[in-house]
Amino acid sequence: MIALLDLAHQLSLQGITITILITPKNLPILQPLLAKNPLIQTLVLPFPSHHPSIPAGVENVKDIGNKGNFGIMNALTQLSDPITLWFKSHPTPPIAIISDFFLGWTQQLATQLGIPRIAFYSVGAFLVCVVTHLMLHSHELYPLDEVSFPHLPKFPVITRAHLPSIFKRYREGDPLSETVKDGFIANISSWGAIFNTFDDVDGAYLESFKKTVVGHERVWAVGPIQLLGCSDGPAVTDRGGSSSVSAVDVFSWLDQCCDASSVVYVCFGSQVLLKREQMESLAKGLEESGVQFIIVVKLETFIPEGFEDRVAGRGFVIKGWAPQVSILSHRAVGGFLTHCGWNSVIEGIVAGVMLLAWPMEADQFINARLLVDDMGVAVKVCEGADTVPDSAELACCLRESMSENGVEKVQAMKLRDKALCAVKEGGSSMNDLNSLVKELRALSV
Repeated sequence: MIALLDLAHQLSLQGITITILITPKNLPILQPLLAKNPLIQTLVLPFPSHHPSIPAGVENVKDIGNKGNFGIMNALTQLSDPITLWFKSHPTPPIAIISDFFLGWTQQLATQLGIPRIAFYSVGAFLVCVVTHLMLHSHELYPLDEVSFPHLPKFPVITRAHLPSIFKRYREGDPLSETVKDGFIANISSWGAIFNTFDDVDGAYLESFKKTVVGHERVWAVGPIQLLGCSDGPAVTDRGGSSSVSAVDVFSWLDQCCDASSVVYVCFGSQVLLKREQMESLAKGLEESGVQFIIVVKLETFIPEGFEDRVAGRGFVIKGWAPQVSILSHRAVGGFLTHCGWNSVIEGIVAGVMLLAWPMEADQFINARLLVDDMGVAVKVCEGADTVPDSAELACCLRESMSENGVEKVQAMKLRDKALCAVKEGGSSMNDLNSLVKELRALSV
């Protein structure tokens, strides 16, 4: 949602009038955007009747974790009729639908309404090429221990354990699964596609997507979206949330770190809750590494007794929300231990920090492969949602990776420079944004 809202912000700055469809409990997320953009309106529709797999009152996957995707995606299909009624009663109805790639059913809706639909991919092109191939060939690929992708650059072979969760959870004949699969396949028929990525990360896979998946050139890579129009740093930063410490305290601590790029930032996103054994090993590894660090954990996460006292002055623990974008951008931060969700990946790239990858589920193994093998800006320190890392190995990896002349550190800064170039006037992402705006304006003529 964050990336999609960043896109809405950029389109509104170009004079495009936008209506954002939202459900009541998600409406507060829009407030900062609405305050800045008078051309953006909202259409608030009740969240559809809950599927048994979704707890009552839940309207966002962040509240139930990655396992809730199937239920949420299926529930949202019930918005088709209310949207149609609104559209037909509107004096000046929309000329196009831009919708997330998890909402493939909106392709059929757009066809019924007689307007083009543009799929928005908040993830990388490598992942989308992989997922699309899996869904198109689910019957023959599902039982395999590994899957080959001979049509993609470098001919990747991916083990079953590393395939996206959305595919591994698919069960032939299950109504929830079939709706999800049909939605991903419907995305291929969309009039256009927008990606939150850029050529220097995903160029080869974007070309493959154009040629082997959709068969047209209406594909726009406009990432990192949060940097567009603000080449010196993010235009819209952190969204806020409850935290055990104030942002002032965090940055006062960082300001006292003498060496640039010496701090490791540790965070696993909004959905991951580390198990007790994992947290014990991670804490021990951080303690034994000797590196400076900030670690962000959920409020309910177990913290080993005495850990905060033993690392006082060298380590900083945040329970709850953290201003991640701002922390990563601080001169003292040089590494990011991450689950490799795409939002975190892009934020790490923008900050120019090397990534220490611990992929766990969803798209994260594919993203880690891209970062480690293709881009050389990351090292893998662990993998798997249930894996307990070896604390001694983790400590050694942290020490070596954070050395001043680490290869990944150098490559990360080079990739950051390429990201900044992409969003400048004349850069690949800015050119694609201008092209997208031109196409949208042409639709209204």
